[in-house]
Amino acid sequence: MSGFDKVVSSYADALEGLKDDMTVIAGGFGLCGIPEGLIAEIKRMGTKGLTIVSNNCGVDGFGLGILLEDRQIKKMVSSYVGENALFEQQLLNGELEVELTPQGTLAEKMRAGGAGIPAFYTATGYGTPVGEGKEVKEFNGRPYILEPSITGEFAIVKAWKADKYGNCMYRHTAMNFNPMAATAGKVTVVEVEEIVEPGELEPSQIHTPGIYVDRIIKGSFEKRIERKVLAKEAK
Repeated sequence: MSGFDKVVSSYADALEGLKDDMTVIAGGFGLCGIPEGLIAEIKRMGTKGLTIVSNNCGVDGFGLGILLEDRQIKKMVSSYVGENALFEQQLLNGELEVELTPQGTLAEKMRAGGAGIPAFYTATGYGTPVGEGKEVKEFNGRPYILEPSITGEFAIVKAWKADKYGNCMYRHTAMNFNPMAATAGKVTVVEVEEIVEPGELEPSQIHTPGIYVDRIIKGSFEKRIERKVLAKEAK
């Protein structure tokens, strides 16, 4: 990289500095909009003791699920974890710590962390196990719990297009958690389908400004479907 050019040519360069016991914020929702190549590189690196913050943990054999195979994940902070038999096994065996967080709260934890807001109040989770042990305050007669924001040493994100300065666009539902994740990493790495020259992206269509992005790498994506359901043919 030189100057404002944030493009790197290898996954090793993209994740340079990632070490054991770090926190990684990962974009994606299920298998939609996940940074497949960056996850595969973490697998190759063998980095362990990781805390992964993501909506879910992929599936067995794909997405973040591949990091469970060599027990690289120490803790998951997630909203939905129902697709991995290996995840379930490690959780029940006490090998994996899991912090379940309501989906909107998780998104706001990332957004607030990226905005420099240390904590926020939300009504979501009050009176449930989610709110146990957390500070409660009333606003207009309604109780709210205090939730800390979250940041990580790294954020890994998948975008559709980016220019060399790191300005990013997401495509349709692949936007999901990616914009919030991109703001929450001390080092944010974006894996994209297409890299263009600065000025080629319509400014009003940019979702993540390059100020949040440290490294860009062009990847290729399988875009696996999480679960395919076909309608029965009418007789």
